[in-house]
Amino acid sequence: MTSKWNYAPLTYEEQKSESLLAKKYANCPPISQLLVERGITSLEEAEKFFHPSLKDLYDPFLMPDMDKAVGRLNKAMGKKERIMVFGDYDVDGTTAVALVYKYLRQYYSNIDYYIPTRYDEGYGVSRRCVDMAAAQGVKLIIVLDCGIKANEEIAYAKTLGIDFIICDHHVPDDELPPAVAILNPKLEGSTYPCPHLSGCGVGFKFMQGFAQSNGIPTADLEGMLDLVAVSIAADIVPMVDENRIMAYQGLRRLNGNPNMGLRAIIRICGLTNKEITISDVIFKIGPRINASGRMQSGAEAVELLVSRDAADAYEKGKAIDQYNKDRKELDKQITEEANSILEQHGSILTDRKSIVIYNKDWHKGIIGIVASRLTELYYKPSVVLTLVNGLATGSSRSVQGFDIYKAVDSTRDILENFGGHPYAVGLSLKEENIPEFIRRFDEYVAANILPNQLEPQLDIDAYITFSQITPTFVSTLRKFNPFGPGNNKPVFCTRAVMDFGTSKLVGKNLEHIKFELVDDTSGKVFNGIAFNMADQFPYIHSQKPFDICYTIEHNKHQSATSSIQLLIKSIRPRKK
Repeated sequence: MTSKWNYAPLTYEEQKSESLLAKKYANCPPISQLLVERGITSLEEAEKFFHPSLKDLYDPFLMPDMDKAVGRLNKAMGKKERIMVFGDYDVDGTTAVALVYKYLRQYYSNIDYYIPTRYDEGYGVSRRCVDMAAAQGVKLIIVLDCGIKANEEIAYAKTLGIDFIICDHHVPDDELPPAVAILNPKLEGSTYPCPHLSGCGVGFKFMQGFAQSNGIPTADLEGMLDLVAVSIAADIVPMVDENRIMAYQGLRRLNGNPNMGLRAIIRICGLTNKEITISDVIFKIGPRINASGRMQSGAEAVELLVSRDAADAYEKGKAIDQYNKDRKELDKQITEEANSILEQHGSILTDRKSIVIYNKDWHKGIIGIVASRLTELYYKPSVVLTLVNGLATGSSRSVQGFDIYKAVDSTRDILENFGGHPYAVGLSLKEENIPEFIRRFDEYVAANILPNQLEPQLDIDAYITFSQITPTFVSTLRKFNPFGPGNNKPVFCTRAVMDFGTSKLVGKNLEHIKFELVDDTSGKVFNGIAFNMADQFPYIHSQKPFDICYTIEHNKHQSATSSIQLLIKSIRPRKK
């Protein structure tokens, strides 16, 4: 699908800030513009941005209820109560459970963890889990990456003498569960400076508060930031502020001395002795950890992440890698079936602003991925449903800028359960309510989505020439890592480039273009790759100029002298 190119020049006030920063970065002018676009307006802010430091993490006690949470944990440990660490079965939940359990286990032995199965128990806290905990003598449950809507279950737990500390980051309802403490930066009235922590990030702040209250040095805890970095990348939370600091430091850990379980996954992914980036976490490490909960049990991911033995971790990693291979096969199959449904019912695409499809036989662990695929392909908010334990259960994904949580919330009276974020929501409803859900969900989307949100947008950060892509510029650009929402990889536009005469089609079906490009400002030939753009090749090969939008990548497969590659996002013929 062709993207609409957007470029917003700096405002007058932004230009003044850019002029100040330009004195520092005079040898590579686009850098100062990129900084201002990210809200960085002073040299001091630029220094902090380029060198994210743990000393700039916020005091955990700025989060509401932190004192209550730490107090209850200290009380439980003092009275030698049995503690359970409970979490969701996705990457964010399993990394959170691994971090909190592994950290507390150093100081306390009467502790265990539990991850519910996606298929037998479903998402979040259940009565079954509460009963199991009560039978084991558990008095305190620390719940991570879920629990913010478990009002009835936590009220039931209280009647059995079990307290809860909730560490969550999902959008809360007006009525909160009767937990001893709720750590959630999205709570109404919260003034915590970084409201978009991952679930694992909230768990880290809890452990930071625990360490601080007991005078424990934080070096061991900070050594677990690789788990937080994986959660931040996989859960796609904004890569700004405290998240960026933790992701930056966590990536350093991943590239230096990672968690034993993560080291096994890194080896299996073929990333040993290579620089690991956020992209590697999103596309290689995260999916493997996630596959455990999708295909079998998230508990296996935690077992991997808390393993203390390299050989044991590697064997567990290989099992999880096989789950990921199985997941890919199912993903491909169900996506093809979903597309077939849409082709057979063309009105879904032509008459509606959203996509909702249902197949009772689809694998529950894959429908979230399929929803993402449909959103990417058709650029519409998408919901994919299957049948689980008598209920239509689904996952939804949104397009940029549209709050799908509000869309799902508008149908709450016909739902059994739902929860999530502005861009992804899980939900369940009775099978007979699906037609009404489809009608009302699409009605809300049609009334609230903007026309430009229904087509892919490509936001250009800066127009540059090839002569500006110098070693100094590329080196400074690398300091913008780690990338993610709020700090996306800069997209550049260069006008009037031409094929050097050696560009060619590559790929199994010759679907990609491998470029060698020049412009009239530089004598250097730049390598580039454009995936699935073979239809543009005849024009490119005609020796006519064209404009390109691209990101600047480090090609790990090339020598240092040719390590720069342009990843072409969009191509546009020059207008006469």
